[in-house]
Order: sequence, then structure tokens, then C-alpha cells
Amino acid sequence: MPQPARSIQAAPGAIDPLPQPYLLFLGDIAEPAYAKTAFGLRDWAGERCVGEYACVGAKVSTGLRFMPPEQAFAEGARSMVIGVANPGGRIPPAWLPSLLQGLEAGLDLIGGMHARLEAIDSLRRVADRLGRRLIDVRHPPPGIPVAHGRKRSGMRLLTVGTDCAVGKKYTALALVREWRGLGVDADFRATGQTGILIAGQGIPLDAVVADFAAGAAEMLSPDAGADHWDVIEGQGSLFHPAYAGVSLALLHGSQPDVVVVCHEVGRDIVLGHPGYPLPGIEDTVELTLRLGRRTNPQIRCAGVSLNTAKLDAAQAERLIAAESERLGCPVADPMRGGEAFRRLAQACLR
Repeated sequence: MPQPARSIQAAPGAIDPLPQPYLLFLGDIAEPAYAKTAFGLRDWAGERCVGEYACVGAKVSTGLRFMPPEQAFAEGARSMVIGVANPGGRIPPAWLPSLLQGLEAGLDLIGGMHARLEAIDSLRRVADRLGRRLIDVRHPPPGIPVAHGRKRSGMRLLTVGTDCAVGKKYTALALVREWRGLGVDADFRATGQTGILIAGQGIPLDAVVADFAAGAAEMLSPDAGADHWDVIEGQGSLFHPAYAGVSLALLHGSQPDVVVVCHEVGRDIVLGHPGYPLPGIEDTVELTLRLGRRTNPQIRCAGVSLNTAKLDAAQAERLIAAESERLGCPVADPMRGGEAFRRLAQACLR
């Protein structure tokens, strides 16, 4: 007899093993920045992704093979992941036929939205009937304490941004990969649904009650050995009209020794908020250090991570060199790597 659907919640340690490989679902979105979960899984867990699926009229693609759930299941997929992180974390009614199709095809559903899959009656009824799982990862564990503010042992780096979806997660993952190649003891600490899906552990900071958000950051990165580095995935922006509270709680709770400022080249307006111009890199450094000194007086900025995806290789190289000279610090694109990124990684360790 099919077992009732159940919701699996994220915890600060490892989450329950997720059914893999994945079929990435892109809904009907038209803004690529809102598909950061799908792109993150493609780029950092590509071996676990068999293809993508979307509603009619969708404008965004990861470049993976498009396939309906029935084909994906036949080719080995065991779950469909909602690869969208839209404002408010909602699941529109227009997505439900596709999600139900995934369940009927034999796939479990994995959601990283604020909206719980199990709270949607039609999904829950079909999942119960078929014995499929509805797996939510964007929900914090119980028992998160209020932050104590005590300085913890070990070393910490936090990626901060001029806006949402500018490369904070990618920068953190790339730094951990680079450092481990050098023999540095380093761990990636996920604070958002995509990072949790990649790492298999973490706490979704934007789903924590505000009074406990800094405590969640402390819980995520506890005392460690003197030579151990926790590289903490940043969220939002201190300048963001909606999400700055999450960014500040993460900054205070993580108590970073080092920050790297992340920025997307060519973006001038806050994503989803056209009335707000993007802050400058220098303004972001200054505000981050000023506020960060509240819980770590020794905080410093090691450099800047630029998302140069909209430039060709030659343009990116020239801009990276020019910005490094202008700002007086290492500047690099973690996805392009090279000597510039190695300099940035080394500067973080000094």
C-alpha cells in the first residue's frame, strides 16, 4: 500500500538523502536570475541532473536537454526539483499541472520555496495516492537559539553582495574548491535552498524567524580548529529594500574574519525593485566592514568577485585588471578562474 506523503525539513547537519538524479523544473519564468536554483544545480551538481522541464511559454533554459517527466523517469531521474527562487517563494497555480505530471510519472518532488509542497491539497492528495514524497528543504530546524555574540574559534569567510543573485554562492563554492586543492581545511556552509541541495546540509536563513536569524548563523558555523575555515554563503544585500535584514543577521551571526564582495557586471538596478539603483562596490565594502565590526572588530575585505558572464573572455580580463587597479585589491571571476582567482583566494588566507 502506498505510504502517505511526508515533508522532509532541512537541518544544520546532513539532510535526509534526496532521491536522485534530478529533473530540473523551471516553471514559466522569464527572468534568468530567478532560476538560480536550477543553474546552481547544473553548475555544481551537474552529474545529478538528467534534464529540464518547463511550462509552455517559459523563457529561461539551463541548456540541459528538455524532457517531459515520463522520459526523465525512463532515463533514471527519481525526483523533479523546482529550480526557481522567485520573489516570495510562491508556487503559482499554473505550475500545478506540471508538478502533478511529475508525480504521476514516478518522480518525487523537491521544493526550495517558502511555500510548502505538502500544504498544496492537490499535490498532497496525489502524492498520498501514489506513495510519492514531497520534500521541502527551505524550512529551518527546531531549537535555533538567540545569538550570543561570543567570538568562536576557527576562521570564517562570508560572501556579501551588491544585490541578490550576483554570485555569492558560486564564489563561496569556488573558494572552498580552490583552498582544498591547496590542502586548506575548509567547508562550505549553505544558507539558501540551492546551497543546501548542493551540499546536503545547511540552514535556510531567509526562513528563520528574525529574532533567531543571527543565532542560526552561529549554529551553522560553530567553534572549530584554529586552522579550519568555514566559507559561508551570503544572502541578499545590506542595501536591499526587502532582504537587508537577512543579510545583517547573517553578517552579525557569522562573525566573518574575511569578506569577499560580489557584484554582477552590467547590473545597475536592484533585481525586482526598479526604483532602487545598485550600490557601488566601495559603498558595499564600507558598510559591510562598519556593521561587521560589531561582532568581529578584526573583519577585513580581501577582494572582489565579479560575475562577468555577460562579457567575452577578453572583455572580462580587461575589466578584472582595471577594477583590481582601481580598487587596490584582488578582483576575479570565480567561474573563469585563472591567476586572478588564485590571487583572490590567497589574499583571503593572509
